[in-house]
Amino acid sequence: MSTLHFDVIVIGAGLSGIGVARYLQQRLPGKRYAILESKARMGGTWDLFRYPGIRSDSDMHTMGYAFKPWTEPKAIADGPSILSYIRETAAENGIEQHIRYGHRVRVAAYSSTTQRWTLRVEHEGRTLAFSCGFLLSCAGYYRHDEGYLPRWEGYEDYRGTLVHPQFWPEDLDYTGKTVAIIGSGATAVTLTPSLAQKAAHVYQIQRSPTYIVNRPAQDRFANTLRRCLPERLAYGITRWKTIMAGARRRKRMARDIQRAKRMLVADVARQLGPDLDWRTHFVPDYWPGQQRICVVPDGDMFRALRAGSASMVTGRIERFTATGLRMEGGREIDADIVVTATGLVLQCLGGMQVSVDGQPVDPSRLLIYKGFMYSNLPNLIYFTGYTNASWTLKIDLVADYACRLLAHMERAGHTQVVPLADDAAFAQTGNALAKFTAGYVVRAAHRMPKHGAKYPWLHEQDYFWDRKVLRRGKIDDGTLRFSQGEAVILPEAQQVEASAA
Repeated sequence: MSTLHFDVIVIGAGLSGIGVARYLQQRLPGKRYAILESKARMGGTWDLFRYPGIRSDSDMHTMGYAFKPWTEPKAIADGPSILSYIRETAAENGIEQHIRYGHRVRVAAYSSTTQRWTLRVEHEGRTLAFSCGFLLSCAGYYRHDEGYLPRWEGYEDYRGTLVHPQFWPEDLDYTGKTVAIIGSGATAVTLTPSLAQKAAHVYQIQRSPTYIVNRPAQDRFANTLRRCLPERLAYGITRWKTIMAGARRRKRMARDIQRAKRMLVADVARQLGPDLDWRTHFVPDYWPGQQRICVVPDGDMFRALRAGSASMVTGRIERFTATGLRMEGGREIDADIVVTATGLVLQCLGGMQVSVDGQPVDPSRLLIYKGFMYSNLPNLIYFTGYTNASWTLKIDLVADYACRLLAHMERAGHTQVVPLADDAAFAQTGNALAKFTAGYVVRAAHRMPKHGAKYPWLHEQDYFWDRKVLRRGKIDDGTLRFSQGEAVILPEAQQVEASAA
C-alpha cells in the first residue's frame, strides 16, 4: 500500500479545521497540507446537527474567525448561516481543494526514526495510508456517530416516535403533535420554542434546572458600527468589546458567586412573570460557571412558556410507557414524539488509536500541556475551544501558535518536538474540566486526558492568559524537547499494555 505524504495533516473540516487551514496558508505557504474529513461535507457540528432552530450559543463576533468579519445582522446566529460562513471562508481561501471527504482516521502511529505520523484511514471500504511531519487534530471533543442515551425502564415499550437531536430525521413532521423533550441543556432550550411554533404542545422534561439568560439576537452596537465604519474595523471593535464584556462578567461572577446566582434567577423570574413556577424549574443546584449558561435569543423560550405552547416538567423519569413517560410521583406525560436531548459522548483525538514508537497511548494517561498538546506525543497539536467563552477564540490563538512553532522548528532545523512529562509530573493529576460539572463531562472524565499539579500541565479557561502565553510566550520554554528524531520513551505512568490499547 503506497503512502501519501504531506508536511501537515489536519483532521476535520469543521469550524476549527477550516480556520486552521487558512492560518497555515497565510503564515506557512510553503507547507503542503491536506484535510481529512470523515463525513461527505465540511462544517463539522454545523453540518451534523440539523434539528429545528439549531443556533450558536455564543455571539458570532467572537465565535467567528478573527480574520473574517461576521456581517449578518444576527449575532446569535442559526446553524445554516454559520455553515454558510464556514463554506464561504473555505471558498475565499481555496481550501476545499485540500479536503479529502469520507476519510476517517482510525490509527495514528508516530516514529521518531522518520519523525513522521503514519495514518491508517478508511475510505469507501478501503484502507489508505497517509503520513505527515506534523498532525493537527481538529476532530472536536465528541463522537459524531453516537449520542448519549440513558437507560430507562420500559424504553422499548414506547410506541411513538423516538428522536435524538444528533440524528434528526429530515422528514419528521411534528405539526399538531405533542412532543416531549428530555434535557435541560442548550439543545433542549433551543428545541422547545422552535417545536412549539407548530406542535400541539411541547413538554421540556429535565432532571434538574439549568441557568438560562435572555440575549438580543442582534447586536445593535455591531450593526450600527458596521454602517459607519469599514467592515473589518467595525468587526474588530465589536469583537474586542464583546471579549472585554465577557471577561468583566466572569470576574464579577467569581467575586460574588451567590449574587451572580441571585441575579440570573431573578432575571428568569422577571421574564416568566408571577404565574409560572420559576422556583421549581429555573433554580439550579450548582453555581454559575460550573456548566455552560444557556442563551435564549430575544427570550423565545420564555415567550413559549408564557403563551402556554410549552411547559416545563422537573423531576426524574420513572419509566417509559407505550404512550409516553411516567415521572416519579406518578405523573403521566403522553407524547406522539419523544426527543432525547440527553447529551454528547466525549472522545479524545477523534477516537483514533494512537501509538508512539510502538508504544500504545491511552488518552486517560495523557497530561494536557497548556491546553493544546499532550504529554510525550510528538509533533501533534489538538484544537478545542473554551467552556466559558466562544469556541473560536481559543482556536485562533492555537492556530497562530502552531504556525509560530512550525516556523521556529524550520528555522532551527528541528524535525521533532515533544512536551516532555516524567513520572513526577504525573504524581498528582485531576480531571481537566473538574470545575465543569456538565453531565457529558462527568460521565467521560475517567477516560479523558488529565491536568497535572502545576504549570504547564495545569491549564485554566482564560483567554487573556492564553493570549499572553500563545502570542507572546517563548516557543522553547524548557518543557518542549526539540530534536531531529530523539527516541520517545513514555514514562511509567503513561505506559499501557499493548493488549489494553
